[in-house]
Amino acid sequence: MVRRNLNDLLSFVTVAREGSFTRAAALLGVTQSALSQAISGLEARLDIRLLTRTTRSVSLTAAGERLLQAIGHRFDEIEAELDELSELRDKPAGTVRITCGDHVLKTTLLPKVSPLLHKYPDVNVEFDVNYGFRDIVADRFDAGVRLGDTIDKDMIAMPIGPKLRMAAVAAPAYFAKHAKPKKPEDLTTHSCINMRFPTHGGLYVWEFARKAKQLNVRVEGQVTLNSTPHIVQAALAGLGIAYLPEEEFAPHIEKGRLIRVLEEWCPAFDGYYLYYPSRRQPSPAFSLVLDALRMPPQGI
Repeated sequence: MVRRNLNDLLSFVTVAREGSFTRAAALLGVTQSALSQAISGLEARLDIRLLTRTTRSVSLTAAGERLLQAIGHRFDEIEAELDELSELRDKPAGTVRITCGDHVLKTTLLPKVSPLLHKYPDVNVEFDVNYGFRDIVADRFDAGVRLGDTIDKDMIAMPIGPKLRMAAVAAPAYFAKHAKPKKPEDLTTHSCINMRFPTHGGLYVWEFARKAKQLNVRVEGQVTLNSTPHIVQAALAGLGIAYLPEEEFAPHIEKGRLIRVLEEWCPAFDGYYLYYPSRRQPSPAFSLVLDALRMPPQGI
């Protein structure tokens, strides 16, 4: 049997997934030149081109796509099995990758995970702050964090925070010039701070509910942003009415820097969940992270 160089195959899988020799070389800890030679050597041995290279991008050929589909998941299985071996060590080890937003990272994830990291120095956690809906399987994350109603049904979802409420707010300077809205429909006459979703590029439609009545309002304004911290800053600058989970605004509401409106139209809803593929066996390191983030039973 002809032995293949598995390092070259791993190099190919990494370049194919990253779509970049620069990023792949950084992940593998090699130079771009060495990585390019490895891929060229693999193509020469197979006598077929696997990647199409231009000065700006890297894409898969049909043969490359077939090879990636055939072997990519096998490297994932090997990596997962190696993580499992940490059970045989005195202390768990390994890296857990989680994609999330920066506010939940600051208020929930870091506070809950930090004690774990102090206790287990061989456990590493990589947080990817991203407002798009990342494909955690394709992008090789162990888990993601989203609001409960946005998670695919084939995922295991675990609550990691309490219920949330939305809040519509603006700075006192804004309301000094504009009457406060009394109902959601009034927002159409106001300057509002829009949020654009990074994943599909659409604007967030503001959702309200009161008793059995639900309203969706498409707002307009001078400012559109795709990150919540900047929306908060825009509201503080008096650029219009903003609409986010109330915890984003809480310190500023308490200090009077932002004024809340339409509170009766903002009922509580399920908060943040950690989600991960149901078909994957959690590694020891990931199991520790799950335990650290798990919500305590109600009433305790």
